[in-house]
Amino acid sequence: MALAKITQVSGRGVYVPGSDIDTDRIIPARFMKCVTFDGLGEFAFYDVRFDKDGKPTGHPLDDPRFKGASILLSGTNFGCGSSREHAPQALYRFGIRAVIAESFAEIFFGNCTTLGIPCVVASTADIKKIADVVAADPKTEIKVDVAGRQVMFGDQSIPVTLPATAHEALTSGKWDPIAELLENKDAVHARISALGFANA
Repeated sequence: MALAKITQVSGRGVYVPGSDIDTDRIIPARFMKCVTFDGLGEFAFYDVRFDKDGKPTGHPLDDPRFKGASILLSGTNFGCGSSREHAPQALYRFGIRAVIAESFAEIFFGNCTTLGIPCVVASTADIKKIADVVAADPKTEIKVDVAGRQVMFGDQSIPVTLPATAHEALTSGKWDPIAELLENKDAVHARISALGFANA
């Protein structure tokens, strides 16, 4: 079955301020001792959401006003640090379906794209506009128009950017290379046979 074409993502937003938010902050290493990625969502941003005694710190992700938000807003160099795939997996399982930031670490960006999570870049001023609207009315719907490279919220819209390769992959439904490979396994086997490697 072909993958869904991701041309637009809609949902409510949550602003997690800061620059250089690394993958260890997104998912601490001690929670990576898992066989599958299932259940990682509850540990997203764990060490900043809870203190050493396990008590909530009042992090935006736990603010009742933003419960169920699926679009995360943040600053520069989001997802830097180690290349752990667990970071976008944790965000996805927490319920995040798109990220708007000032810039992204390259490997994190790629890992998000292969999960079907659009990561789009906006200016500092434009992210503040969205964050201010969300703070005033957390129920505001945000539409990340991947195809049109813009974000709409309330009666406003801002331009966003993402690399042409990611834009093409998401909007054409070719964002997961493994799924695409499996979908075309008959053609792959035929090609292998044609090359004489059938018994390899």
